[in-house]
Amino acid sequence: MRRHLRAAALAAAALLLLSACATRVDLPSKDAGLRLRVQSSVIAPGNGGELIAADALQPGDILLTSIATINSFGIRLGTFSPVSHAVLYLGDGLIAEAVGSGVRARPLADVVDEEQMVVAFRVPGLDASGAQKLRAWANSQVGIRYNTTGVLLNAPFVLNRRLCELPLVPSAVSHYCISGMAMVQLGASRDDQFFCSQFVLEAYRRAGLPITDADPRWVSPADLLHMREGDVPSIAATQPLRYVGHLKYNPPPLLAADGP
Repeated sequence: MRRHLRAAALAAAALLLLSACATRVDLPSKDAGLRLRVQSSVIAPGNGGELIAADALQPGDILLTSIATINSFGIRLGTFSPVSHAVLYLGDGLIAEAVGSGVRARPLADVVDEEQMVVAFRVPGLDASGAQKLRAWANSQVGIRYNTTGVLLNAPFVLNRRLCELPLVPSAVSHYCISGMAMVQLGASRDDQFFCSQFVLEAYRRAGLPITDADPRWVSPADLLHMREGDVPSIAATQPLRYVGHLKYNPPPLLAADGP
């Protein structure tokens, strides 16, 4: 029996080392003992989630999506995540997003129709004034070019930084490692053009409610997913995002299972 337990423990440790998921150790409390938390990508209706209608959204909600394209699959594979794109909900059935053709605004219904999965998160503390600032800035950026250089630099950064996320690495050490690596690898990226998650984070920064203290150029859609309540973020959030629900859930078969 002990041999089987030891083998199971070694197998679990090997999986953590290979995946290099972000981890967090919760110290013992009066209600629970020592606990190791591991970053998770699982969230789905029937598994801690629910399907919602568009009228459940509020201006400023962040939509994370995936679509059945080679580019989307590559992003999800590279970031070990079920999402590949981030969208900002403006209200009145409209969204803003940064795509290959640049920043654009379009109907939410088009996003739900095209994507395989659309999941919504909410930033706590966003009031009507903040939402108005966010919308105004997002609309003023329509037509701004896509940050192609930022995306190309971000891809190797996402992979290389997993060395900073080895199991049981203290949060302070991991943060220092990721920050140093980002400054070296992403320093040439522009901050006046945007890729999808960079655009969402910049909108919140301009509204006076930054989601993270990290540079928006460091953050991928997968990072936003892990900034939700109950998960372990690779890049710290100022406060966890609240899950609102799925507007659509139809994940590709290869990505339906859990992964870091």
